[in-house]
Amino acid sequence: MNIRLACAGVLAAVSCAPVLAQTSAPAAAGSGPAYPAKVVRWIVPMPPGGGTDMISRTVTQKLSELWGVQVVPENRPGAGGTIGLEAAARAAPDGYTIVLGQASNLAVAPGLYSRLPYDPAKDFSPVTNVIAAPNIIISHPSLPSRNLKEVIAMARAKPDAITFASSGNGTIGHLSMEMLKSDARIRMLHIPYNGGARALTALLSGEVVVFASSLPPSVPHIKGGRLKAFAVTSSKRLAPLPDVPTVAESGVPGYEAVNWYGVLVPAGTSKDIVNRLHADITKVLKAPDVQKRFATEGGDIVADTPEQFAAFIRKEIPKWTAVVKTAGVKVD
Repeated sequence: MNIRLACAGVLAAVSCAPVLAQTSAPAAAGSGPAYPAKVVRWIVPMPPGGGTDMISRTVTQKLSELWGVQVVPENRPGAGGTIGLEAAARAAPDGYTIVLGQASNLAVAPGLYSRLPYDPAKDFSPVTNVIAAPNIIISHPSLPSRNLKEVIAMARAKPDAITFASSGNGTIGHLSMEMLKSDARIRMLHIPYNGGARALTALLSGEVVVFASSLPPSVPHIKGGRLKAFAVTSSKRLAPLPDVPTVAESGVPGYEAVNWYGVLVPAGTSKDIVNRLHADITKVLKAPDVQKRFATEGGDIVADTPEQFAAFIRKEIPKWTAVVKTAGVKVD
């Protein structure tokens, strides 16, 4: 099953109104014992408060209601999410450890780190891709360009004169801009910050002039006229900002750079448990209040099959490895 929901940005504060029927006796997986029969650990490989954390807490709350068994989010941040992914990869493949991975630690990390403590394609059993969320390329009003085509023309005329912020070296926002530089054959100067909030503050103050931001923090400033919106990094326009073109529409054909978040379990987890997780997480993602919460993310609820998600990860790794190599980005 593939659910596509046009959304608006990541995840605002959540309401707790349950819409899923709670079951007192979870169904058995195959012919084995009932699953889940005890507390389930859900590893969040990022700090509290960000998109990974908000998605995780929304889904774990609903799974707890559905199963009548606690699904407990556990934040294990560090090294761009690779510490949490390593912990999940080394856990017992019994269905009682789940992790929410994302593009940065599953597709970007293999090209970014010379020694990665797990193999994204071999050490996990994918369950489902939850949500895909594009960035939006925005600028400080002092930049005279009216659209992305004019930004590209200015960058060609004055290499490295345009500064762009990112939430950190090797992040999707950073690499989205590196992909733009490569595809458009331009040069701009990268200024990394420690997190998206600090990068946005630098943009608002005029310390830098361009930033590929996630939607939620940037939309109020765009609508208030404090920032200019040039293009979204997805392959299609977004419902909340229908007048903002895609990068591809702005003179860079074929461009697409989207962040995504997906559920995985350790490799070797039984197919019955993977299928049970897929069915129940898909049920959670169909809930109207969950869709409403995720509508602030500015992306699409995906909810693809385990096989589709596995194939997607395999496809994403060489794509982002090529971007990392072309840009010469290293973090270790």
